[in-house]
Amino acid sequence: MSVKWNKTDKTTGELTFDIPQTDVKRGLDQAFRRVKNSLRVPGFRKGHVSRVIFDQYYGEESLYENALNIVLPDAYESALKEADIAAVGQPQILPVSMEKGKDWQMKATVTVEPEVKLGEYKGIEVPKQNTRVYAKDIDAKLKEEREKNAELVLKKSAAAKGDTVTIDYKGTVDGKAFDGGSAEDYSLELGSNTFIPGFEDQLIGHKAGDEVDVVVTFPEDYGAKDLAGKEAHFATKVHEVKSKQLPKLDDEFAKDVDDSVETLDDLKEKIKKDLKAQKEEAAQDEIEQAAIEGAVANATIDKIPDAMIQEDINTQMNQYLGNMQRQGISPETYYKITNTTEDQLRSQFSKDAEERVKTNLVLEAIVKKEDIKATKEEIDKEIKNLASEYNMDEKTVRNTLTDDMLSHDINVRKAINIVADNAKQVSKSKTKKDENKSDKK
Repeated sequence: MSVKWNKTDKTTGELTFDIPQTDVKRGLDQAFRRVKNSLRVPGFRKGHVSRVIFDQYYGEESLYENALNIVLPDAYESALKEADIAAVGQPQILPVSMEKGKDWQMKATVTVEPEVKLGEYKGIEVPKQNTRVYAKDIDAKLKEEREKNAELVLKKSAAAKGDTVTIDYKGTVDGKAFDGGSAEDYSLELGSNTFIPGFEDQLIGHKAGDEVDVVVTFPEDYGAKDLAGKEAHFATKVHEVKSKQLPKLDDEFAKDVDDSVETLDDLKEKIKKDLKAQKEEAAQDEIEQAAIEGAVANATIDKIPDAMIQEDINTQMNQYLGNMQRQGISPETYYKITNTTEDQLRSQFSKDAEERVKTNLVLEAIVKKEDIKATKEEIDKEIKNLASEYNMDEKTVRNTLTDDMLSHDINVRKAINIVADNAKQVSKSKTKKDENKSDKK
């Protein structure tokens, strides 16, 4: 294949390439087979016209458009690989020559990834992370567990914040009932902010048997537009008031929380270990993010083509909505329950799209500079992990994702590790002091 690449500016150029006659013939044969059964030629039964007769009657040129559509995608991809071009978006391809019996010549106007000049990406200073577990952290976790294991007991006194009330309520706006505005024997924890702002506060101080006229105003941004900003009255009857009775903090409580421990001290030690692991994981995430941001800031990147921005937004949306669908929520249902539109979701993902593209370009540049290449064993392991994560069989994963796609993800993760593992943690005060010095210069 003859390939020529002529860059016209920083992110566009012209790619001229040939489609060999062998591929042209293959495309013509496939195109003929597709139309053969629909042909009507006098003297021949439908579907029994030979290629020779077809060429005589219609002319081989009548197959050119279909044949080109068949062979062009592979020819274009091959030309990109031979020219070593990272193309983005859809090219504009026009035929230069399509002479009978000769190689076909094409010219494509191609948008390419911008050039990336790496700066320092090793030894980047990041804020020092504190992974120490304090006694107050353990106490907070124990308090959380006690809250989860608390019992609700009836109380005769007035309801206080944190108590749970059982109520009937009927809501009206302008004297008329509205959908979802009434319920019976509803259990509501006061202070949970489950209801419209102000509703729960007006039940504090009331006892079982009280009838309360709760008056609230729906927020201006309320989901139901016909109620947004309007005043509502809720005729409310309090049936029961219950308060939380926390369990005693002893060995029995510890065993109830975790059957792998015997004593409260054992539970505290396990909580400490779990919190330590969580803090270390969070610290590693912070280091990675700060180090990568530093590597991107140190790099010089030409203007990002809009095609790359739009491609990133589309990818983010497809992944997000795909996750929703795996939970049984269709895009239409998602937009309905969140009271949003496709354009609003697209706008949300567009905010950081350019930064995501820059980050990916820098990481890919590091992959290239460090000559990172995924091994077959790593690809096989990635397939197993994905199959397990998405509850799919490995064969399906292999048929869905190419080795190039899997290798890309593995290589980028390796690049992230290089940047993060070589980062230098410094105290936040030192980092701030250095920033102040640079500001004064």
